[in-house]
This record gives sequence, structure tokens and C-alpha cells, in this order.
Amino acid sequence: MGVDLKGRDLLCTQDWNVDELEAVLDLAVKMKNERYCEEHARILKHKTFMMMFYNSSLRTRQSFEAAATELGGHAQFLETKTLRLKSSTQRGEMLIDTANVMSRYACGIGVRILEDSVEGYGDGDSFLREFAEFSDVPIVSMAHDKFHPCQGLADVMGMRARAGSMKGKTLLQVWGYSPLVRSWSSVQESILLNSRLGMNVRMAYPPGFEVDPEVVEVAKTNCSAAGTTFEVAHDQEEAYENVDVVYSRQWMHPGRYDGGREFDIKESEKHRDWRATSERMARTNNALFIHPMPIDRGNEADDDVCDSEQSIIYDIAENRLHVQKAIMALTMAD
Repeated sequence: MGVDLKGRDLLCTQDWNVDELEAVLDLAVKMKNERYCEEHARILKHKTFMMMFYNSSLRTRQSFEAAATELGGHAQFLETKTLRLKSSTQRGEMLIDTANVMSRYACGIGVRILEDSVEGYGDGDSFLREFAEFSDVPIVSMAHDKFHPCQGLADVMGMRARAGSMKGKTLLQVWGYSPLVRSWSSVQESILLNSRLGMNVRMAYPPGFEVDPEVVEVAKTNCSAAGTTFEVAHDQEEAYENVDVVYSRQWMHPGRYDGGREFDIKESEKHRDWRATSERMARTNNALFIHPMPIDRGNEADDDVCDSEQSIIYDIAENRLHVQKAIMALTMAD
């Protein structure tokens, strides 16, 4: 593949070059096509991947555990409340010691730490980067307050499998109403990765629901380098015009950390009409519909959109398994 990813951390796709990302995607396709083959089942034989969960999940835990098993290894589930870790509210083991000890036990470590588990935006990202500094084995983000690299790669894999090359196509990253307060991680990963891989990016959201401006500036720079466009829209009807992929998902208000969850829900309630419908999808170029799940049916998107022929939400959910197998094989195998 022409790349060497042994020992590399994956905290955000922006940290890896395009050739390295393409190597992951190529291997993920191969592993999907050759699932359960004996060669792949020896890649992590007798090795353990440790998973630290500050936040609960469905797809993340199941897909990583299945990935480790199919590579011949084992994934160990760790709830951080059962560990003696130092935090702002309790005494405990320092991160430098935790990382060094866990590195002696595992071939890699995954961490899931979202906004509800940190005091301020970016604290989860800082935690991961400090962990990676002290660890002797690869650290993989299983979603944190800023980014979700495995989800972003699974999205790309799904879009390409259905529609081929996405270069020059337009992604609509659109806010969708939901009382479920959701992180920026998947959304910010999406605009970073797809802008690097040659897609036009159009963000649409109610005024006030901006994401991290620094991430947006990087995405704009990515588009400029790729010769594509980055747009922001606040008219949801016009936003759907002539796009090739619709990614409708609620994301939190920037005031979430100061105002709390109830503030965020109150702000979201003002925009209940922001929803992917069949009428809005009809404005697109027969666009694919994607979502990282869990999807709030009837709010973020109607059932007939979720269950349409153009919806690839289940394909993408499956692709988490194959992408993660590829990441683990390339970064953790001997």
C-alpha cells in the first residue's frame, strides 16, 4: 500500500495524509469482501485492544469488539467509573501512569469521551492527545468532543460503494431537529474528511447553531486546495437544491457548555421544522441519505427518507466494523 501506519494514533482524519486514509479505505473494502478469511483471523492473534468508555454506545462497542474478534484478538470493555482515574472531582491515578501501564497490557487503546464527560469544549480532545503522548501503543478515538474519525471513514466507504467516486459531488451537512442533544464530533469529522477527498461541502443550519469556527476554517482550506467549494446556508429549502448526499443530523448549540442541556433543548425546539423529508429530498440530485445513527426518526428525518432506496444508513453502520478492522490491522499488527 506504500504507507506505514504501525504505531500511529488516530484522533482525527486531518492528522493523516490522504494516501494513509486511502490505505485504510482500500483495506476495509478488501476485509469486507473477504470477511472471516483465515489470513485476517491471525492478524491480532492473542492481542488485546482496550476500550475506555466515558460515554455509552451501541455501534461503537459492538463494532470494535467484533472487529477485534474477527482479527483473532480480544477487545476489553472498560467503564471509566470502575477505574481509579484522576479527574477534576476525584483523586486518582495520573494519566501518565495509566497510559504507561495500559500500554504494557494492550496492543492498542480506544477512548470514547463526549461533551457530557468533560467540563469544556476541547477537553476530550486534549485528554486524548495527552494520553497518546504517554502511551506506547496506538490510541484510537472512538468518538470524542471534537472528532469521530472511524465514523467519517465509514461514511466515505458507504458513499463510494453506492455511488463510486465522490469527487466533485456536493455534500449537504444539514442540521435536523431533535430533543436529543448531540455532539459536534461526527459533523466536524465529516466536513473535514469530505472536503479533503474532493467533495463540495454545504452546511445548512438555523442561525446560532454554528460549529467550531477553527474546524470550519480548516474545511474551507481543504476545499480550496481541492478546487471545490464550501458554503453556509440558513434557508433549508434552498440548501437541498442539487446536492448529491444529504447528512441530516442534530448538533448542539455553541451555548451548550454554558447553558447546559436544557438550554440546548430549548434552542432546538425553536426549529422543529428542520427535518429531512421526501419533498426536500426531491430537490436533490437523487441524493444518498446518510446518518451516523442512532437516528431520531420523525425529527431529524422522516421514516420514508430513512427507509428509502437512497438511504445507506445501515451500510454505513456495518462499515464501522470493516474500517475499524483496517485501522487496527494497519496500526497494531506486527
